[in-house]
Amino acid sequence: MEVLEESTWRACVSAHAERVDAFVGPHLARRGSGVKHPVHDFLFTYYSQRPAQLRRWHPGYGVQLAGDPSSYDGLKGYGVSTGPTGSTVGVTSSHVVAQRPVLESLHRLLSATAARPANFGCFGLHEWAMVHRLADDETRHADWPLRLGGTGTDEVVESHRIACSHFDAFRFFTPSAVSLNTLRPTAADRPEFEQPACLHAGMDLYKHAFRLTPMICSDLVADCFELARDIRVLDMRASPYDLADLGFEPIPIETAAGKATYAEAQRGFAARGAPLRARLVAECERLLAV
Repeated sequence: MEVLEESTWRACVSAHAERVDAFVGPHLARRGSGVKHPVHDFLFTYYSQRPAQLRRWHPGYGVQLAGDPSSYDGLKGYGVSTGPTGSTVGVTSSHVVAQRPVLESLHRLLSATAARPANFGCFGLHEWAMVHRLADDETRHADWPLRLGGTGTDEVVESHRIACSHFDAFRFFTPSAVSLNTLRPTAADRPEFEQPACLHAGMDLYKHAFRLTPMICSDLVADCFELARDIRVLDMRASPYDLADLGFEPIPIETAAGKATYAEAQRGFAARGAPLRARLVAECERLLAV
């Protein structure tokens, strides 16, 4: 076990809070004012981790906090250890062992996704399929207009091959769009479908990371959060919504040029996500060895 002196781990706490406050602060300000943001609110509303949980720094299993870590004493997964130099607080091995089902499930999913060839031909059509044949006031972001209108949006969906491999995107397809998807992913067979170029699989690295909290260091969680936040921008720029007034230039994926722009950005995010996915796999393996 590594032991961090109080001055060291308190500096980590402060640095982490400062890092994530750049994202958490504006969200909390909007929430306090009752203002919704169709792009940046997603990571705080769709995913279950609360802003306060994201702000809290964890050292991860294998690191003990010395000094006065009373703010950690009593947190789920933590316990007090007594050694020759005094008491320390850290994540317990019993907690890690109890999380074995989660670790095994995530390791299987992340490893399978990493091993599957990347598909750069989806062009973000999942967002379009989520509004297929809906009235304007029925869409998820009804405050924002559809760039091509309802009829034009439906024509894009119906004239393209849709191959969404991510269940948590597919499950939001409208009833009329479900049959248009060439794949049938379910909640039970994610490892058989998810692929590393999928935007939602990339954003979900954040979800997988915070599910491993407090067993992994929060630095990795923040890295995954930043990737997810950047991916979400591409996701909505390529969506059927017109968000130009918010400063997000649309990517017209219904055109050849738009498809090329989307695929290029998608390749960049797949490249950024690969080492994060590998780090999560390695963390699962480290923790499964406990």
